[in-house]
Amino acid sequence: MAEHTSARPCKTPAESVVEMTELVLPNDTNQLGNLLGGRLMHWVDIAAALSAQRHSHHIAVTASVDELSFLGPVKLGQVVRLKASVNRAFHTSMEVGVRADVEDMRTGELHHVSSAYLTFVALDNNRKHVMVPEITPITEDDKRRFVAAGHRRESRLRRRQELIDMEKRRRSGDNQ
Repeated sequence: MAEHTSARPCKTPAESVVEMTELVLPNDTNQLGNLLGGRLMHWVDIAAALSAQRHSHHIAVTASVDELSFLGPVKLGQVVRLKASVNRAFHTSMEVGVRADVEDMRTGELHHVSSAYLTFVALDNNRKHVMVPEITPITEDDKRRFVAAGHRRESRLRRRQELIDMEKRRRSGDNQ
């Protein structure tokens, strides 16, 4: 691990990796026999939460979902493999990336079907925000994801401020 001068401990993205495997059952599908988007979102949220908790050693709650892309259908009976890891940690929040692949159980071949970026906030036992360890990117992929997470955070905070400003304008218009 690289030397760091911060008082916050550092971890690598690899230390937060969570892998889950899910079998698509009839109750998970729509009328076409495809995995329900909401069920995949549920699995993604669980994998991401576990990754954030592994990184922070605290309960982590979903603060936002920046993106969740569906790249193709997942059929009844297929196996979905989800891999989540923390891309970047800020003060009390972490961005977690999740990749979902369909695994061909006969060949072991993986086919990418979904990617997602979620933000989690770590909470202490009193449900107050708590500082999380920083991320030290090691691989080129870690570094790329680390930088991209910073850009997504800037966009997310800008969008959040725009919504707050819009609501203020709406409320001030209602009071006239």
